[in-house]
Amino acid sequence: MMTFRLFEKKLASLPMTVSWYLADLGEARGKQELFTRQSAQRLKVLREHALIESAVSSNRIEGIEIDQSRIGTVIFGRPTLRDRNEEEVRGYREALKRVHEQGAKLPLTEKTVKELHRLCRGEIWDAGQYKERESDIIERYPDGRQRVRFRTVPAAETPACLSELVTLWRHCNRELWVHPLIALAAFNLDFLCIHPFRDGNGRVSRLLLLLQCYHLGYEAGRYISLERLIEQNKARYYETLEESSQGWHEGNHNPWPYINYLLSILKAAYQEFEQRLGQVKSPRGAKTALVESAIRNIAGKFTLNDLERACPGVSRDMVRRVLRDLQKSGTVECLGRGPGAAWRKKKGNTPEKG
Repeated sequence: MMTFRLFEKKLASLPMTVSWYLADLGEARGKQELFTRQSAQRLKVLREHALIESAVSSNRIEGIEIDQSRIGTVIFGRPTLRDRNEEEVRGYREALKRVHEQGAKLPLTEKTVKELHRLCRGEIWDAGQYKERESDIIERYPDGRQRVRFRTVPAAETPACLSELVTLWRHCNRELWVHPLIALAAFNLDFLCIHPFRDGNGRVSRLLLLLQCYHLGYEAGRYISLERLIEQNKARYYETLEESSQGWHEGNHNPWPYINYLLSILKAAYQEFEQRLGQVKSPRGAKTALVESAIRNIAGKFTLNDLERACPGVSRDMVRRVLRDLQKSGTVECLGRGPGAAWRKKKGNTPEKG
């Protein structure tokens, strides 16, 4: 809530980069209705890819991974879950489903925050409950050293701080202290600084980001995974979060690095949405297009495992098939033998955009 308190005092001016992002996002939102008039089948393919990528990436940011061959089954099927990691991924899928289905009709309240935490944490004992003990953010080094990266709000103060944050979000948007997208990013920053739960704060923050986008009428997150874009820019995520959280407790922090970062993620989502709508194939060709897109975006050598990570929900056999076709066309070449062999794009040849 410390960022909202800064905004309540009125801002002298906006950083130029923030103004640029807001202008670009306003234009993108204006085109949104045109994009969503595309064929229902095209949009369904994008929604399914985004659901898979979001559930996998949001957990992977926190170090939670599951077997690649199980991703589709865990997210879309009704299997017996093998371990806690699969429970976490399935739980995030359930929380995502709630946000996507209800959209702007789901109010941003403390009850909603706790419910999203309960859904994405599954059967864990404190799912949906605020932390009972202090939970500072600790950075641990390979040599055993550690440092406190950020001291979060004490457990005893957490309920009051969350209540104030939700109230300030409403006041800020009603009284237009700042542009609503700036308020969205500010809420995300303050939520992470409060750190209301023992575990799962990052995942809930990303669910709330998606929910608030729906509230403000920005719907790219339905078709392009915001979580995957954050994972792809994870180093910058942590850098800007640390930079903007310094001095937060005293209200002397600089929120703009993190706000800039989140706005850049939203802009990237709209850019990809527009690009992908021109590329989306029928369901039969959608996975081929996904693998080809991953290869285009990889710099240097890559392996079968790299492509599997970049294309959750695409089977290893399908990835192999696409690689074989591209090898025959002279687009890529294999540099070794066996499943761990490295591949690379041939100079001047990249998979064509569909």
